[in-house]
Amino acid sequence: MRDGTPHILSLKRTLSMLEAVIADGGRSNMSGLARQIGMPIATAHRQVTTLVAEGYLTPSGGGRHVAGSRLLGLLHRLDEKQIVANVAAPLLHQLAARVRSVVQLGTFENDMVTYWIKTGRGASDLFTRVGMQMEAYCSGMGKVLLAHLPKGEREAYLSGGPFVALTERTIVDPDRLREELDAVFEQGYAIDDEEIAPGLRCMAVPLRNSNGTVIAAISVSQALSSRGLLNDPELLELLKEAALAIENEAFA
Repeated sequence: MRDGTPHILSLKRTLSMLEAVIADGGRSNMSGLARQIGMPIATAHRQVTTLVAEGYLTPSGGGRHVAGSRLLGLLHRLDEKQIVANVAAPLLHQLAARVRSVVQLGTFENDMVTYWIKTGRGASDLFTRVGMQMEAYCSGMGKVLLAHLPKGEREAYLSGGPFVALTERTIVDPDRLREELDAVFEQGYAIDDEEIAPGLRCMAVPLRNSNGTVIAAISVSQALSSRGLLNDPELLELLKEAALAIENEAFA
């Protein structure tokens, strides 16, 4: 029991059996799995029978089971980007409260940054919105995501200009942008220094999956007119701390 709310024991047993079957990969029969997780065989039989009837498991012979069509269908609806966004949301709310600025999470699709999360002080005033797509070359998150593309994909992007100047600071020359992305890759973070909008500065860092592949980026955007702006080293430390927490929770 937590916070005074009772747990449903039968549901916990069912979930334990489902997890055990998936982790086992169809190698052990039901009796063997029951012994592994310390569940009475009769209880395990009821749990598995119910999961088979509902389509979450399917028999594979010899008393063994594997993931069923219903479970696979649910898994196909969730990709890594959705999972990391779900995990990141509460952690980014906490980060936004600490930095007193706008915090966002974005991914890379079709040469654009897709915004999944936007939170923090001033979020309603910033032109981005959840679900929108924006050019990648001129934002902190976009630079992070571009910098970690496979080399061929990055070069294809750079050759696909022209790049439009949104402010006088926007990097639009492909050679300069290539140098910028190389630097971002080496240093592990990106800066948008009034490149997307005057008076707005952004720092972004990558989020990696269990294989080390960058699948998203998180950023903090600060209006230069705001009081109490964090300096770069302090901001980078907080971003890296948040990124590590998200990665550990999503992929550990």
